[in-house]
Amino acid sequence: MLMKKRNNKKKSKQSNFAKLSIFQNQKYKFKKKCPLSGKGAPVVDYKNIKLLKRYISENGKLLPSRVTSVSQKRQRELSLSVKRARNLALL
Repeated sequence: MLMKKRNNKKKSKQSNFAKLSIFQNQKYKFKKKCPLSGKGAPVVDYKNIKLLKRYISENGKLLPSRVTSVSQKRQRELSLSVKRARNLALL
């Protein structure tokens, strides 16, 4: 009996994220646009309680920008207005 040798080469199963490189065209977008900047965006103000509650956790802490996809500039404005609203007992 003749036995055939099998090629036991490992086939690498990579996900789409592993195949991406910085030199490829940006077919996959990972960063979302900031919801607080651009046309028709709501103004960040300490009196706008509905808006501020969207960016605060159940424990009362401000959610990080990586979760909410808010830009750095707007995140600073958001934190300042949340602090002001807390100080005035609006939150």
